[in-house]
Amino acid sequence: MNKLSLCLLAGTLIVACNNPSQNDAPATNTGNVADNTPPTLDFTVVKAYPHDTSAYTEGFLFHDGKLYEATGTEPDMPAGRRSLFGTVDLATGKITPKAELDRNKYFGEGIAFLNGKVYQLTYKTKVGFIYDATTFKKLGEFTFPSAEGWGMTTDGAYLIMSDGTSNISYLDPNTFRLAKVLGVTDNNGPVSNINELELIKGYLYANQWQTNYILKIDPASGKVVARLNLDNLVSQARNQYPDAEVLNGIAYDSTSGKVYVTGKLWPSIYEIKFPI
Repeated sequence: MNKLSLCLLAGTLIVACNNPSQNDAPATNTGNVADNTPPTLDFTVVKAYPHDTSAYTEGFLFHDGKLYEATGTEPDMPAGRRSLFGTVDLATGKITPKAELDRNKYFGEGIAFLNGKVYQLTYKTKVGFIYDATTFKKLGEFTFPSAEGWGMTTDGAYLIMSDGTSNISYLDPNTFRLAKVLGVTDNNGPVSNINELELIKGYLYANQWQTNYILKIDPASGKVVARLNLDNLVSQARNQYPDAEVLNGIAYDSTSGKVYVTGKLWPSIYEIKFPI
């Protein structure tokens, strides 16, 4: 092979090496980035009911067709506020107490009914109380691993509690040992201030403290899969009663399929409808 042929061959190889085939070419970025922000669920208000404006709402749920509310207070709060739980009369908003704590010792938090008992959290004392679900006689006390107690619900097997962080704890109702921890996240990472909880058709719904959001959480992954933005209800509550505080309280009546929400010191309980 002469020098001219060698040069032509070398040139061909260089061109081939510098021009990869289309199949080997790197993928190009089209600029389309997936938006993983949880979608907002639309809702409508079906009806408004009265709510006790002295009730500093910590727990809200249905059991055997009755609406229950749990409230909390501290010694430096107004004298009319109490740490109790009881049934709510939707016609008047009045709470009929079933059990009450010494407000000088305990700030009452969320409650849950499970296996014929009522479980009640307290805020910073790491003590919970157990009652008979029929007579409401106190049966005992328990401690929990979190530094604080906030909201509580159940899936029928575990007591599920929040503590104001991004973690939701599952407790064995017999030993009160920690069975598992569910970390709540969205597209921005961990979601803190998880508060009052309700289980609705397999999803956990949670008030996020200091926001007007109710979060829909997949209990298998901890991912926030959707949100309810209740700005309008918060504004309405504060327009009607200037001392109304944050949104807190989700109650699901599994028999009727109705959902009710309220807030701390709100003048109203709202029945709302949204895609569950």
